[in-house]
Amino acid sequence: QLQLVESGGGLVQPGGSLRLSCVASGFSLDYYSVGWFRQAPGKEREVVSCINDKGSSTNYADSVKGRFTVSRDNAKNTLYLQMNSLKPEDTAVYYCAALPRVLPQWACVMAPGSYGTWGQGTQVTVSS
Repeated sequence: QLQLVESGGGLVQPGGSLRLSCVASGFSLDYYSVGWFRQAPGKEREVVSCINDKGSSTNYADSVKGRFTVSRDNAKNTLYLQMNSLKPEDTAVYYCAALPRVLPQWACVMAPGSYGTWGQGTQVTVSS
């Protein structure tokens, strides 16, 4: 059974940092592009970042560029999202998702609708 489990969320003050992790089980992330998405109350799910199967290509939403960094450790079957300089508007439930790669090192996909395997989410709250 393909499964993704996020962790690392919590309450942090504005300007603080958090590191989210997403562990895959039941399949190897080696053959998948993966992405981070978030959904705030009353809003649609939006993309945060994505990274291709080998980590050679990444992409970020404009709202997080320069503050968030996506990475992966395929040996640990784990995806990460380092979030720095957090703002109250970053408050949301954060999800990771996986998409089978088109070709090795193909560019990652930013559209949530393209992803078929999702984690359960982890809450991130930025507040003083």
